[in-house]
Amino acid sequence: MLRETTKQVDLLILGAGWTSTFLIPLLTSSNISHAATTTTGRDATIPFKFTPDSSDKEPYTRLPAAQTVLITFPLTGHGQSKALVGLYRSVHGARNHWIQLGSTGIFNQLPHDWSSDASPYDTGDARAIAEDELRALGGCVLDLAGLWGGTRVPRSWLPRLARSKEDVRARGAVHFVHGEDVARAIVACHAKPSEGRRWIVADLRVYDWWDLIMSFSAMAEGEEDGQEREMRLRFARWVGELMVEEGVRALPREMSGLGRKLDSRGFWEYHGLWPRHGRLA
Repeated sequence: MLRETTKQVDLLILGAGWTSTFLIPLLTSSNISHAATTTTGRDATIPFKFTPDSSDKEPYTRLPAAQTVLITFPLTGHGQSKALVGLYRSVHGARNHWIQLGSTGIFNQLPHDWSSDASPYDTGDARAIAEDELRALGGCVLDLAGLWGGTRVPRSWLPRLARSKEDVRARGAVHFVHGEDVARAIVACHAKPSEGRRWIVADLRVYDWWDLIMSFSAMAEGEEDGQEREMRLRFARWVGELMVEEGVRALPREMSGLGRKLDSRGFWEYHGLWPRHGRLA
């Protein structure tokens, strides 16, 4: 349970969702004082909802002053980052650092090459626009790869991944990061702010979706749900057929044929730590 505070904390979480299930235990064990918000104030959090077109300062008076403010929900387009930061600072002053959680999906400008923190990204994307606005205000952005851990189980995503063999054919590289490593990344940014930076945060691996599908199917034998088991085996059969059709001798496929790939070394090197979950379980 979180205790509501109206004074001062080291780190304020705006939006206590999935990430907070890993972050809050780490903050507690690291003796980093913290508070968190939800829209309803559940679990003893502070009730707060960001309303982009409102200039009312009253909701911000219920928030504590913080050294670092983490935004876990997406901001979009022009003006939202300025509004949120401006209203908070009008109440609590400007001596704070901001972190925005984003998505690596904006790194889509080099579809058959490597993207790093310094690579081109979709500057017209609504989330990227808001992130760049926050960066201009001195904040940093953590663009996260596929999130897993806890309630997020990658092998359960197959129905959303594809519905046909042709959908599977189109799948190439995929990247992941565990929730515990996201929490560690946030704490690292709190300890060592990197104003104006955008970072790619992943587990330093490139995964082949075909290879993962085969791995998931190997777990199907123990499934009690017959429909679930049959679904995974069907996906594995499609991968086998595609390997024959496209001349793929073994999995994982050659890196050059997997499409967009993410180089996430920059963040971990800068902060002097490495992922604890270096491989998808």
